[in-house]
Amino acid sequence: MIDDARLDSLSYSLARYREVTPRLAFRAKDIPAWKSQAKARLLELLGPMPADRVPLKRIEEKVTDKGSYSRIPVRFSTRADMDAFGYLLVPGGVQDKDAAPAIICLPGHGRGVDDIVGIGEDGNDRDSYDGYQHDFAVQCVKNGYVTLAIEPLGFGHRRDKAARAKGAGQSSCQPSAGAALMLGETMIGWRVWDTMRAIDLLESLDYVDPNRIAVMGISGGGTVALFTAAIDERVKAAVLSCSFCTFKDSIYTVSHCIDNYVPGILRDLEVADITGLIAPRYLFAENGLDDDIFPASGVRDALDATRRIYAACGASDHVAHSFFSAGHVFHGEDTFKTLKTWL
Repeated sequence: MIDDARLDSLSYSLARYREVTPRLAFRAKDIPAWKSQAKARLLELLGPMPADRVPLKRIEEKVTDKGSYSRIPVRFSTRADMDAFGYLLVPGGVQDKDAAPAIICLPGHGRGVDDIVGIGEDGNDRDSYDGYQHDFAVQCVKNGYVTLAIEPLGFGHRRDKAARAKGAGQSSCQPSAGAALMLGETMIGWRVWDTMRAIDLLESLDYVDPNRIAVMGISGGGTVALFTAAIDERVKAAVLSCSFCTFKDSIYTVSHCIDNYVPGILRDLEVADITGLIAPRYLFAENGLDDDIFPASGVRDALDATRRIYAACGASDHVAHSFFSAGHVFHGEDTFKTLKTWL
């Protein structure tokens, strides 16, 4: 009985996938009309965004001098009843020069934003890159970018009391993502709105060039970066680390946190249709060949489909990808080389 495909949940899921043709799959004949329809539907699927932008009410805390850059804890309002938290990393001397490019950094599952700005679990600064995320926000600022690393809702500084009581690595992602679904909304939508407000914050800084803002994320943070870039055209470039893959080969058939899911999305869009909404703006993705939750075969399929869309938009050279020999970790070797061209 165990080998009977008719009793296998994955076999059933794959059979159902084969039955579905996304209604808003890329249409090359009228690209502007397709983009308009697909973007509008994507916004519906993510759940309603706030109608108004509340004042940011930015609060900056004590500056930490890190030698080549400054680290500033910052809190700002994203909704009438919610604040976001993050760290503003500013390269030395940048405030005395012309407006600089900036990157919003979005961590994946784990301890949260502290883990990408070089703060250890004990609250002390560490001297070398660590963890699967390799302090990639620090890597950004050391490459000369004004960097805003923001805490995803449900992690680190933005958890509920029950999660805080269980230790630094415990999130409240699961219950809050479930709450979003019960409201007809999504955790991705909530986090995308936070990221859009983070763009507002960067635009308010006179030493940031508003025309050179990128989003960068790993794992679940890469998913938020993808959806944000698809929706908000202020994003000049999107960098996705260990998150780019077909839905079919990743979250549809491999166990992931509930915060990755958007109800009904496969009836309208696969992942390449979402990356296609970024075209002709720059898109870079990196994936580990040994990443078992974003398999290489699904990455290749998503990449082929994305390249077809970029080619149809006359922007074949505006999408790039790199495989590296490792698993689910931030690599970055080609990331910063290529970003110098686009930011």
